Amino acid sequence: MALDGVFTRFLANELNQALTGARVSQIHQPNKDELVIALRTNDGGRKLLVSARANSPRVNFTQKAPENPASPPMLCMLLRKKLCGSKVIGVRQPGLERIVLIEFDGVNELGDHVKYTLACELMGRYSNVIFLDGEENVIDALKRVDASMTSGRIVLPGMRYELPPAQNKLSVLDHDSREIVERIISENDKLGRAVLNSVLGISPIISREIEYRITSGTAVYSDMLTPRSRTSLEYYIEKLVKNVRELVGAPYCIYDENGKPKDMSFTDISQYGTLYTVKQAESFSQLLESFYSERDRAERMRAKSQDLLRLLTNASERTARKINTQKAELEKCADREHLRICGDLIQANLFRIEKGAPFADLENFYDETGALLRVALDPSKSPSQNAQRYYKEYRKAKTAEHVLKEQIEQARLDLEYLDNVFDALSRAESERELAEIRSELAQTGYIKSSGKGKGKEPKPLPPFEFSADGYRVLVGRNNRQNDELTLKKASKNDIWLHVKDIPGSHTILVTNGEKPSDETIIKAARIAAYHSKARESSQVPVDYTLVKNVSKPQGARPGTVIFKDNRTVYVKPGTDSDE
Repeated sequence: MALDGVFTRFLANELNQALTGARVSQIHQPNKDELVIALRTNDGGRKLLVSARANSPRVNFTQKAPENPASPPMLCMLLRKKLCGSKVIGVRQPGLERIVLIEFDGVNELGDHVKYTLACELMGRYSNVIFLDGEENVIDALKRVDASMTSGRIVLPGMRYELPPAQNKLSVLDHDSREIVERIISENDKLGRAVLNSVLGISPIISREIEYRITSGTAVYSDMLTPRSRTSLEYYIEKLVKNVRELVGAPYCIYDENGKPKDMSFTDISQYGTLYTVKQAESFSQLLESFYSERDRAERMRAKSQDLLRLLTNASERTARKINTQKAELEKCADREHLRICGDLIQANLFRIEKGAPFADLENFYDETGALLRVALDPSKSPSQNAQRYYKEYRKAKTAEHVLKEQIEQARLDLEYLDNVFDALSRAESERELAEIRSELAQTGYIKSSGKGKGKEPKPLPPFEFSADGYRVLVGRNNRQNDELTLKKASKNDIWLHVKDIPGSHTILVTNGEKPSDETIIKAARIAAYHSKARESSQVPVDYTLVKNVSKPQGARPGTVIFKDNRTVYVKPGTDSDE
């Protein structure tokens, strides 16, 4: 990932310009890896997200501050005590380290001004946020590191803060382009790797870009460059040194063929040709927010919904095993006609069968050839009793078949319902949505109700709302909200949409009594497809019909409906919002 030392330099400079002079109004710690600092700036209130997650370390402004726990952690309480009301006096980066130092002017218990520093270390699985005093001693950290955890740098309260060990590379801040080029050539490796191993603070995408611009993608070793290629290398390294020192750069995001963010850079990227798309972002902070926000949301919700995931997984596996067992029993019932035939043949030959015989070979009048059928008998029973035994087994198998078919169908509906809950859980974005899913599962008997005295349920969130050609499009967040939206809130002439035979949300195109165009319906269908299990697919079938054609079977699970007079369109998932 390209959050390298140079990218961090541009980010720190951007934050320094935006934050210097801002005052801290509140601090939150949503989880063990993140802090959210609310600040009052000249441009109004802003929220700064500081994340030490291993796969998405970052410092950037955010609009979507995550929900906070009811009881703030100890570090959060400490930071509130020390930093609330303090003023940001600067943001800087030591060298080209992937570290952002946010410095504050605070006041201690005696009313004296003191300096505090928040060291935001953005180093993959070694990421951390360390709170320092004016002497750069550790007050506390998001992740304490003691001697049992590492043989290197220890991070504990009271210890002196030290930078990570220096790498054996040349910094563009301290060395000129000539020294750097000589070091690259001496590496005796493929040019891209030689650049990466020689220059401090750049990521693989930058080293590959330099190689691509010099060799057009041809593999060349650094010590075998032609004079022309060496001149090109000197040019690009000199340009890199100048741009980094003078802070000349812009945030770029690289998107793959599916439109997903793949990488990012502080300079334009050409190495992917037409395979990937490169777009410039508004700011380095905004790039980080957009690049990581979806991944962070999914990871955050996954951590908070582990108990529900385990419950749903176990319930689904149990239901699937139950269906397989019942299907095996149903297969046995398929032979019930043989039991009836045996009973009829015994009944028709009572006078010929001797009591105590273990079997009888009887003419099968149900067979056109009249072949003999060997019928097993219970020697302890009379021929008449053997016939009744076969009839009893036949009736039992017939009843079992009817019951098993009903049970298999109910289990299939249960499995379908659980898939729908899985889908809603995978798209949940807040604690309130998780609480609604828990409440629904309690209502349907999958988990025990919390009972009285546990506090009121949180107020449900409203449905998602989008706009398609000026029409409102409403999307349910979970099964109970799907029922509410479709069966109570929607008008009978609104249009109901749902992905075909795939778990997803009920979607309502609010028509206000008008007849929307086919293009508008397709936009609404794309929104319905996006809020489903098929959101990553390229072509998704979506059924739609008038709300008056949708009904709920009596006793059906939440979110389960039947519909008629529907049509189907095939669309690519997307939001297509006008807003």
